[in-house]
Amino acid sequence: MRKRIALGVEYDGSRYHGWQTQQDADSIQERLEWALAQVADHQVETVCAGRTDRGVHATQQVVHFDTTAHRSLRGWQLGTIQLLPDDITVIWAQEVSADFHARYSARSRHYRYVILNRLTRPGLQNGRVTWWYHELDAHKMHQAAQQLLGEHDFTSFRGKDCQAHSPV
Repeated sequence: MRKRIALGVEYDGSRYHGWQTQQDADSIQERLEWALAQVADHQVETVCAGRTDRGVHATQQVVHFDTTAHRSLRGWQLGTIQLLPDDITVIWAQEVSADFHARYSARSRHYRYVILNRLTRPGLQNGRVTWWYHELDAHKMHQAAQQLLGEHDFTSFRGKDCQAHSPV
């Protein structure tokens, strides 16, 4: 019997060319699908809530896949983790209904951008923060950020083959 499994995936995207499988480039999706296929003993295709670009990290990236393999949820999680590189992990696994879709069932998405504002460049946080050594105007930044809150029509930013149901 076919069932759908959702996973919570976390990764450091520093050495990957983004989420999506690409020819001749290492990706998170390729690594995850390979590991899942070993656990499932059949080819696995994943769908994620939102693709990330090259070098982008994720916490709680929701992914789903369909399988006929019988494994416990803990087996899916721990079996997959053992086969993944150290910079990719599965935080949780959950059986979901057949109509669940990682991308279209998502209720929200959260993005975090960190600015390190000091004279010296980062040491431990290198590659994980934006470094800016000039003085920041927090009031102006706050005013500008208010324009990002709420619902917006992103029609002008959609590609011609965009699959999203709505530009809002």
